Amino acid sequence: MLATLNAITPIFLIIAIGYLLYRTRIVGEEVWSAIEHICFYLLLPFLIIRTLSRANLGSVPIVDFVLVLIVAIIGMSFLLILIHTLLRNRYPDSGPTFTSLFQGITRFHGFVALATIGPLYGDEGVTLAALALAIMVPMLNMLSVVVLSLYGSAANNPEFKAVFMRVLKNPLIIACATGLALNWTGVPDVIFDTIIIIGNGGLGLALLAVGAGLRIGQAADQKLLIAIGVFTRLIGMPLMIIGMAWLVGLEGLPRTVAIIAGAVPTAASSYVMARKMGGNAELMSNIMTFQVIAAIVTLPVFIYIAEHY
Repeated sequence: MLATLNAITPIFLIIAIGYLLYRTRIVGEEVWSAIEHICFYLLLPFLIIRTLSRANLGSVPIVDFVLVLIVAIIGMSFLLILIHTLLRNRYPDSGPTFTSLFQGITRFHGFVALATIGPLYGDEGVTLAALALAIMVPMLNMLSVVVLSLYGSAANNPEFKAVFMRVLKNPLIIACATGLALNWTGVPDVIFDTIIIIGNGGLGLALLAVGAGLRIGQAADQKLLIAIGVFTRLIGMPLMIIGMAWLVGLEGLPRTVAIIAGAVPTAASSYVMARKMGGNAELMSNIMTFQVIAAIVTLPVFIYIAEHY
């Protein structure tokens, strides 16, 4: 447990530094936007390419790994529909509220997952994390857009074709496809060394950006919804993945990485999508913020469980 805490404590310290830099205005708003942009479109994709391009994929139980993640997402989606039926009489704004709960509970923060898995499990762990991204990012983006289209308050929602094209153009998905292609064709050392240098610059900046995105404000009116969003994501989702892993017999590092993917906070882009597609953006922001804070406690616990039980 101590080794796990030592490995992931720097992650939350960097997030805290990012928050302080934002609050003190040492780094301006426009700079944070640029940092997020370069991390998302360049640095983290190169980290994924670096990892996948020379990974030993033959040793990964891909079918079981994929099955655990997909079934857990589908199972949680049905559970959230049930929660929505229980809450819609209490909250008149139940449609947009449900969309933010859905995003906050089903989606996961790729930056935090990669930063957690890398120091603990090296390139083998990052390979599995990249595969999780390749599986979960397209599926969760599609599901989130469908839910926002059905329950959000926006007058105009994008067509399925536009959503599909946006997912295909996601830089993390392109990076996964590129890394797998290079794994098959091979990559020259000089190109690989260039990819390493660029990719290694991503995680620190990405975590600073996560901290800068935290909005710790008044949330008393939404405390029940925030509690549902925090506990269902950080406790319910990893427990569901543990159950699925037990059913299919997934063990070892693949099981651990799947559990971590379920135990990290929701994606930072959830807020942008909520704001643009008629979700409850204020609730989405509060869920994201309190998930990051609560994960300081819950994430080490689930890593310990994944490694020892």
